[in-house]
Amino acid sequence: MPALDTRTRWLALYTLCLATLMIVLDTTIVNVALPSIRDDLGFSQTSLAWVVNAYVLTYAGLLLLGGRLGDLFGQRRLFIAGVALFTLASLMCGLATSQAMLVTARAIQGIGGAVASAVSLSLMMSLFTEERERAKAMGVFGFVAAGGGSIGVLLGGVLTSALDWHWIFLVNLPIGVVVCALSLRLLPQITPRRARLDVGGAVTVTAALMVAVYAIVNGPTILLLPAAALGAVFVAIESRIGAPLVPLVLLRRRNLATSNIAGVLWAAAMFASFFLSALYLQFVLGYDPLHVGLAFLPGNVIMAVFSLGLSAKIVMRFGIKRPLGAGLIFVAAALLLLARAPVHAGFTVDILPSMILIGLGAGIAFNPMLLAAMSDVEPQDSGLASGIVNTAFMMGGAVGVAVLARVAASRTGSLRGSGDSVAAALTGGYHAAFALGALFALAAAVVTTVRLRVKAPAIAPEPAGECA
Repeated sequence: MPALDTRTRWLALYTLCLATLMIVLDTTIVNVALPSIRDDLGFSQTSLAWVVNAYVLTYAGLLLLGGRLGDLFGQRRLFIAGVALFTLASLMCGLATSQAMLVTARAIQGIGGAVASAVSLSLMMSLFTEERERAKAMGVFGFVAAGGGSIGVLLGGVLTSALDWHWIFLVNLPIGVVVCALSLRLLPQITPRRARLDVGGAVTVTAALMVAVYAIVNGPTILLLPAAALGAVFVAIESRIGAPLVPLVLLRRRNLATSNIAGVLWAAAMFASFFLSALYLQFVLGYDPLHVGLAFLPGNVIMAVFSLGLSAKIVMRFGIKRPLGAGLIFVAAALLLLARAPVHAGFTVDILPSMILIGLGAGIAFNPMLLAAMSDVEPQDSGLASGIVNTAFMMGGAVGVAVLARVAASRTGSLRGSGDSVAAALTGGYHAAFALGALFALAAAVVTTVRLRVKAPAIAPEPAGECA
């Protein structure tokens, strides 16, 4: 890779982050507009779920394959292709006049998003090799990846209220064009790894992930059996061929494996907390979509402050393990506070402290989580490792939303059967889900504290004139 000056590297990072923000926003921005989409295109309550599920299935299913394709055929090339496909699919979504057109376009969006997301983290790691700069860059990237989901709730409310649902997709067009143009100028050409694509491994792991996500999101848990069978076939294939899609030795890397386990648990807590707290604010406290988005704003601001500066300094001072554990404990504390929020909650007393703690915890923890995951991976496998990390977060989020939503629904049904009012029963259901989410975050903190093996970096003075 040719040497890039400091300014070019940071501009390249901002380009990667802009694409990541566009893709991450799409996972939540559509949720606010679902009622409008249902009324406009005539979806039933059941078929409406496919506006979300079509995207999630292709996105989660292709992350691993997208990461390895970047290693084999060039990460820059795959990133630009993924962003271009995502942008064109966004145009198709924005112009959709039928259910079939919208669902098809959402599936294509997922393909483009998976390819671009899978290689973006590895591209960032190749841009920043010095420890202090990498910590700062990872903080910026981490804020976008962690905060984009809740920002999407706010932006979705604004666009849907001020314009209409089509604009939650059309807003991607200028962003995608700018990202592609800047990527051609700024992103480095990295010599791809010369190897044949493991077609058998690619087909089986993609099918296994898509079937597993479908089972988790839609509820037919019996489908987890064929997903597990496909996973077993994938492992058998990878153990027998010379150039596997996923070298099994990579999955035994302690830090990568530990970070992925913790990432699944943390994403289960975080994704579900965004989803369920938005429902609590709407259906119990009566917030409209715009005010739901504004309720998340304090946490986003705090997350930005830590991710964009303080997190890197904390990592350089204390290493990775302690900040990561502390951040996860803050998230658990936030969910425990939400688990006691009453039916007639006041925002300042009952909601704001939790939003502050979530922003603080995510702002501190996301940077060291990503650094730990990529800390013992060779450059030629960085695209695959990036895909593995993204897959862990996506699967964790899907599992978290599915499990905690069912816990909330079950508890609500039980309370309604006991004679509680609708608001009290909903609140009780959300309380049970938030409490379980807190346990997920605490479990992630324990896993990282016990299993991570990362040396604390040496404390060095801040260089003068460093670009940030």
